Amino acid sequence: MKRIRQTAKAENPVLQTLQRTKKQKTGFYNTLFDTSHPFTFMDWGSLPHHVVLHIFQCLPLVDRARASSVCRRWNEVFHIPDLWRKFEFELNQPATSYLKSTHPDLIQQIIKRHADHLQYVSFKVDSSTESAEAACDILSQLVNCSIKTLGLISTAKPSFMNVSKAHFVSALTVVFVNSKSLSSIKIEDTPVDDPSLKVLVANNSDTLKLLKMSSCPHVSPAGILCVADQCHGLRELALNYYLLSDELLLALSSEKHVNLEHLRIDVVSENPGQIEFHAIKKQSWDALIKHSPKVNIVMYFFLYEEEFDAFFREETPVTHLYFGRAVSKSMLGRIGLNCPRLIELVVCANGLQPLDDELIRIAERCKNLTAMGLGECEVTCRGFIEFVKMCGGRLTQLSIMEEVLIPDNDYNLDQIHSEVSKHLGRMWFPDMMPTW
Repeated sequence: MKRIRQTAKAENPVLQTLQRTKKQKTGFYNTLFDTSHPFTFMDWGSLPHHVVLHIFQCLPLVDRARASSVCRRWNEVFHIPDLWRKFEFELNQPATSYLKSTHPDLIQQIIKRHADHLQYVSFKVDSSTESAEAACDILSQLVNCSIKTLGLISTAKPSFMNVSKAHFVSALTVVFVNSKSLSSIKIEDTPVDDPSLKVLVANNSDTLKLLKMSSCPHVSPAGILCVADQCHGLRELALNYYLLSDELLLALSSEKHVNLEHLRIDVVSENPGQIEFHAIKKQSWDALIKHSPKVNIVMYFFLYEEEFDAFFREETPVTHLYFGRAVSKSMLGRIGLNCPRLIELVVCANGLQPLDDELIRIAERCKNLTAMGLGECEVTCRGFIEFVKMCGGRLTQLSIMEEVLIPDNDYNLDQIHSEVSKHLGRMWFPDMMPTW
């Protein structure tokens, strides 16, 4: 019997969890681990309900399921609604992914016994269409749900885009209609469309606060405008640039609308060979900033040099800028002139022309700049030191590749780290690899 007890002690995930928290707990836990106490390790089935619940909350799902088979009482705790408020369905195909999947039997048990308990739900799928279709099948069965947050995540290529649009929209509509209290939705790289957004608005307009839907080609500017017009509590929005319009910014600036906190805009070429993009009026940006003065406006650019003509011709209240491809000197010059709210700037590539003048102009005009990253660019050591000197200690993040810096008559690479460190007020070295 003693040997059996010792074996159970070694393999019991519940006991292992208690042991991990032993040093941090008092009261009941100290009593439990007091070897002189007459009840030590004698009857695990009699643990107080709240203690078992706390332990189960600390366990991974696999260990929680294993522990539920110990006794009837633990199995009852396993099905307590509080343990099923948050769940991530992992759907992977053995042929396309090495990641584990949520067991089909557990999925059916969740749908049968806990669909109405789910509140914070995400689906993580691999690159296969089969996994995305399986996620849609589960969504279509959540007819008694009260979901508050929903996330659809493709770990590789956007597999939801390979699913039949009718199948996807039908499944998503089930959740939109039945939840009634959705506050956060992340459905990027999916075939969501305007009619399904109307269903979302009709049933969740009072509760929706976050909507991320970049790379959703079936949504039109009118569709996203409908969301902004009706969902006055919306605080975070992520979308592609083609959906951005003057009308949308004005809708987000209406008196009925709460202050927007975060606006992310992905600027990518929607069509091969596209070189023209529509411009947003300065008055529309001004209206948004007047209504939401603390809003973060984040723009990710994945364009080529000839595609930037429409941007930053007038003052633009962007706060975070990321350039994933080459960007011209003239574009960086316009940023220095017309982006006074800029906080962070990352340039992955520029070319072989030194950016001294452009960086100095950015340091002069962008008084809120605190983070800078430069990749395949060129800056003279003297120009870079002048930039850092002008920004001073407000540069909390400075990630510059070593090959970006060009030695000149004033400084070489051995000297630059000490000069930059002096102006930053902390130790600094150039990076050997990109950190952004």
